[in-house]
Amino acid sequence: MTESAAQAPRRRFLRSATAGAMGAGALVAPMISVAQSPVVLKMQGSWGAKDIFNEMAEEYVKRVNEMAGGRLRIDYLVAGAVVKPFEVMDAVSKGVLDAGHTVPVYWYGKSKVASLFGSGPINGCDAPQTLAWIYRGGGLALYNELLQKLNLNVVGFFAMPMPTQPLGWFKKPIKDAKELQGLKYRTVGLAADLFQAMGAKVTQLPGGEIIPALEKGVIDAFEFNNPTSDMRFGAQDVIKNYMMGSYHQAMEFFEISFNKTKWAALPKDLQAILQYGVEAANSSNWWTAMDNYSRDLQDLMGKHKVNVIRTPKSVFIEQLKAWDVLTKKLSDEDPFFKRVVESQLAWAKRVAYYMFVNEADYALGYEHVHKVKLPTA
Repeated sequence: MTESAAQAPRRRFLRSATAGAMGAGALVAPMISVAQSPVVLKMQGSWGAKDIFNEMAEEYVKRVNEMAGGRLRIDYLVAGAVVKPFEVMDAVSKGVLDAGHTVPVYWYGKSKVASLFGSGPINGCDAPQTLAWIYRGGGLALYNELLQKLNLNVVGFFAMPMPTQPLGWFKKPIKDAKELQGLKYRTVGLAADLFQAMGAKVTQLPGGEIIPALEKGVIDAFEFNNPTSDMRFGAQDVIKNYMMGSYHQAMEFFEISFNKTKWAALPKDLQAILQYGVEAANSSNWWTAMDNYSRDLQDLMGKHKVNVIRTPKSVFIEQLKAWDVLTKKLSDEDPFFKRVVESQLAWAKRVAYYMFVNEADYALGYEHVHKVKLPTA
């Protein structure tokens, strides 16, 4: 056999193998293209374009998008882009939105229990301790039970233990709880029930509608959340008395929700990124809050000459009395409301006790080091 004849079968094999590889490549290439096309989730927040809460939502989105490595992308939209701020939960449940960034008090009209997962009766715990109840004390299971009871097709998580929300902005400082009677006041969730019980005339509004309502006389006073959000609304341009400290919303956090059908269709690793991205944003949001809230409170006092006042202790006491009555009433009316409150109380009795017994007196340390006398109630 000649050399060329001996090599002929080898040449035919190589040509066949090459053609086979090219054919396989043609089949594989479209599959690679499909795999690289990201799953896109449309998320809307309940926050106006200038609100720092949008920045906090974007901190979550940024972390998820970077961790997902091109396989998933969240496109974030501000309040009103698709639905109104109070309609985010419904839109996520119905699939109008894939995801939402809001707070449960914005949909507590469906069930007052919702407000217990955002801001409820005082039990001794602050927001970080109450957030721990959600993730370690059985709160998340109760939240999921509520969603099921209300036929909400949603998977939800919580982030950012918010600092105590101020009593708010007033044309005249509130020196006694009786001065709340007849006052046209903006708040949301169970806080609305609380202030109504204390005699105020409450209007529930999303953040972006507060200042127009104030200018039109629809409300006389309001609270929203924090010095940064309030300053960006322009509160300091229309009112000069800012009262700090209150029991009406002392333990709130963001609710980050997903359409349950959309969620179930995602691979487990992408679900994990969405879920644990909430925990990453939780820390980032807190750091952002501490930096901005503290600086903007100083600007409100120095640059804008706002009269920052500590809420009188007598108002705190009357709020506690009102909470007692309201909590009993709602617990008597709704056994599920009672179950959630009792779960929170059991957690708070143990966790808050540890914190109160163990914590250093930071106020004393602050006054000693900075030679500054803190305002008292």
